[in-house]
Amino acid sequence: MLSKRLFDIAASLVGLLLIWWVFPIVAILIRIKMPGGPSFFCQKRVGKDGRLFTCHKFRSMTVNHNGSSVSVAGDSRITPFGAKLRHYKIDELPELWDVLIGNMSFVGPRPDVPGYADKLQGADRDVLKLRPGITGPATLKYRLEDEMISAYVAKCQAEGDTRPMQEIATEYNDAIIYPDKVRLNCYYYRHYSFCKDIEMIFATVLGFKVKFAGEMV
Repeated sequence: MLSKRLFDIAASLVGLLLIWWVFPIVAILIRIKMPGGPSFFCQKRVGKDGRLFTCHKFRSMTVNHNGSSVSVAGDSRITPFGAKLRHYKIDELPELWDVLIGNMSFVGPRPDVPGYADKLQGADRDVLKLRPGITGPATLKYRLEDEMISAYVAKCQAEGDTRPMQEIATEYNDAIIYPDKVRLNCYYYRHYSFCKDIEMIFATVLGFKVKFAGEMV
């Protein structure tokens, strides 16, 4: 995958050179609209070969929250300004730096917190042979993941489920969404195509669907 890495270096460098001016503006707005915390959110994530790395994003949540890795649309931890950053994927712009230095790629599985990818067994561990990505087939399929989880939580609560929202959301993610993401990411590893990478990048930016693993994502 030499062509993949060379593309990552060139594209991330060009991207950072073109949009560097956005970073101080967003950072200042975060400090104004979400005072009491840093502008950047830095967290250890599981990378290629299971090695931990520091993932960089713009902060979109309150400083003091329960730390659950599964978020839901309307989640009280996400501030109004943070919701806008997440909706337009602006919160992920700092990940261009992670791509440039080799911790991430433009296309690949989203970087997981410890307890997910590093716990995979058997052939599913092929996911760990990939650098985490800003986008990818699973990211495209679940681009409205927060809304999907929120709808499931609302359905369960309407049926009388009295468990906390985060517990229901985590159950749905762990039992349904995450296994499907693993399936898609393993297929991506075993059927890698540089041309498909480019197609998925354009699909992410322009918002259209692409055919992948026999379905539209």
